[in-house]
Amino acid sequence: MSSDTAARLKVDRGIPSDLSRVPAVASAIERQGYDGCWTGEINHDPFLPLLLAAEHTSRLEIGTSIAVAFARNPMTVANLGWDLQAYSRGRFNLGLGSQVAAHIERRFSMPWSRPVPRMREFIAALRAIWACWHDGTRLGFEGDFYSHTLMTPMFTPEPMPYGTPRVFVAAVGEAMTQMCGEVADGLLAHAFTTKRYADEVTTPALLAGLARAGRSREDIEVSCPVFVVTGEDETAMAQAAAGVRKQIAFYGSTPAYRGVLDLHGWGDLHTELHRLSRLGQWDAMGDLVDDEVLSTFAVVAPLPEVAKALIVRCAGAIDRVMPALPASLPEHAVTAVLEDVRSASKPLGGNTENG
Repeated sequence: MSSDTAARLKVDRGIPSDLSRVPAVASAIERQGYDGCWTGEINHDPFLPLLLAAEHTSRLEIGTSIAVAFARNPMTVANLGWDLQAYSRGRFNLGLGSQVAAHIERRFSMPWSRPVPRMREFIAALRAIWACWHDGTRLGFEGDFYSHTLMTPMFTPEPMPYGTPRVFVAAVGEAMTQMCGEVADGLLAHAFTTKRYADEVTTPALLAGLARAGRSREDIEVSCPVFVVTGEDETAMAQAAAGVRKQIAFYGSTPAYRGVLDLHGWGDLHTELHRLSRLGQWDAMGDLVDDEVLSTFAVVAPLPEVAKALIVRCAGAIDRVMPALPASLPEHAVTAVLEDVRSASKPLGGNTENG
């Protein structure tokens, strides 16, 4: 982690998958003062928008959050990562996720097995390939899941001076989180993460992995989306709250995320949300998310207080945040929030410790 990263909270934003919109949005994000932009793999390829984002920006970090690792193989991902790192002049972060068995096997027609060991080996294979290209070492990677032992000059990319991409991995469970601490450059936490869950579950698991590998907290960046309820007046805040309640309800209905609710003693809420989701009663689900649950999962604050609230929410656990600011906020309001984060989260006296 760079000293600048350690010194202050970075603020990122997502960019659209619609390629025609990416140049304008990426330029605006950079102009507003965001530190990075990320793409997800949902109904479009996550890498193509980043090429346009790199073309139309000069300092903005770009990254995938996430690309599905097990839908691909390390060699194809190594090529994509190398090219985006070269074209962006060192601004690319490769964010990978495992997805779930049903999608890997039935949507992508790829093998599924032991996601944590497979992800660990995927990263090791990537780095072996990049070392071959960057340092000229012989490619001879052989693991339980992947084998890469052939590389000729014709298939070796041109040298580049920017170093290899940093590798982030999406993690919710403790085993994947520990693995991130051992081998990854960054951890991509889920939006359905409370400060308590980050402090009591995610961070201890991450620190355990770091310690096992002889690494320190400064060796890894933790990135996390955060729900935000704010607005220029009470009406706008109420509208934002209604939308965020529905998002929280959607995630809360998913069995994979029940553990977060259980930690807070809200397991019964998951049971009811899951029941309503099976009935398709999405509006009713949002009504079950009361003010206490809302303020636990989201930053709820008027515009002048959003930056401080984000910093408090992330302190000690999150290094870069992707706040879901309401789309209705004008550009000057967004810029003001980002300026407040920069000025408030950088410690006085050049202290570069986290937290």
